[in-house]
Amino acid sequence: MIEIFHNQKAIASFFKDNRNFIIDYKDFDISNSIALSLPNTQKIYLYDYRFPPFLESFLPEGYLYEIFKNILSKEYGRVDDYLIFSLLCSNIQSRVQFQCNLQKSIDFPNFDIEEILSNDTNDTFNNLLQTFLNKNAISGVQPKTIALLKEKEKLDTKEYIIKTWGDEYQDLALNEYFCLKAVEKAGVKTANVKLSKNNKFLIVEKFTLKDDGSFYGFEEVLSLMDKNKESKYDGSYEQVAKIIYSYATNKRESMIAFYKTVVMNYLLKNGDAHLKNFGLLFDDDFKNIFYSPVYDVVNTVVYIHKDKPALMMDGKKIWHSKNTLIKFGQKSCLLSLSEAKKFYRDCFEALLWVINELEGYLTKNPDFKIGKMMLDSWKLSLKEESTKELSDDIIRTWKNY
Repeated sequence: MIEIFHNQKAIASFFKDNRNFIIDYKDFDISNSIALSLPNTQKIYLYDYRFPPFLESFLPEGYLYEIFKNILSKEYGRVDDYLIFSLLCSNIQSRVQFQCNLQKSIDFPNFDIEEILSNDTNDTFNNLLQTFLNKNAISGVQPKTIALLKEKEKLDTKEYIIKTWGDEYQDLALNEYFCLKAVEKAGVKTANVKLSKNNKFLIVEKFTLKDDGSFYGFEEVLSLMDKNKESKYDGSYEQVAKIIYSYATNKRESMIAFYKTVVMNYLLKNGDAHLKNFGLLFDDDFKNIFYSPVYDVVNTVVYIHKDKPALMMDGKKIWHSKNTLIKFGQKSCLLSLSEAKKFYRDCFEALLWVINELEGYLTKNPDFKIGKMMLDSWKLSLKEESTKELSDDIIRTWKNY
């Protein structure tokens, strides 16, 4: 059994029987709710043959999952989500805390962030991964690890996510860095990121920690829709807009930020903007709920040349035109026509800016082949026309890189 705490008070238990996963609140107190999707208004939350979506957001995927699978299969003879969560949950830093007898909380060391930035080797990453393995309650398929890092001139230590890449996703860190900077240029708050010396690591500061040491709550749209990770590509940007509008307390600001995020994902050709890649932050008392900083934005068509958007818009998964995106802003994000056009223009100018930035970078770093491919796809976005798939000419050009 796993005990769930809020402000050092035990508020619920999480356990499973033969077929069900169960969250059992101890008493009714809305302020001691676990998450937006789990208000403390009913005694039992029962999930038949599926892991609770909010708790599933802490489970590793892809690269990290395979590591845990190998370790746990050898030690326990089996592997399942409840076992993985039991081993990780005591070391999760969040608005709510967890305790499990299977794994006690560990006192982890910290590392100097400048040393990690300047020494971005495979050995460094593997050392961090092994050091913080029992802290890696993070989703996402690419190689990554949580790490406790601090700056020399500051006393506080923070959690960061260190992302790297393998041969199948060449220069993924640099790709994401340019994309996030473009979103930021469009006027949308993004996660704070640092690029390592040799572009091998993208170091992402977790945005749930407040200056006073307390935590914002955070929940993915996937969880707010009561869906599990297998359904992260099942939905539409219209549905995401409805979820954000229904929960956010600063509705206008959140809808503008979401609209710009969607437009930037289309212009930057990010085909992986799925339901796990949008989220809401909330204060401890749930009185302030707002769109989270943007994270996980990558040009995916450079790796999957005929990639499509992760979710539907207007009933289709295609690279929609300027006109469709503006209509989306009006219908789903509740913007006026002039507002939708203005915010689209902000995004278009951010695309022009990042194209110029990347061209400048390529003059000094001509071996960045992925960057050349990013430019090709972004210049296609400048046409502002519907592009259901990249042209054969573009793909033939990429094959020569």
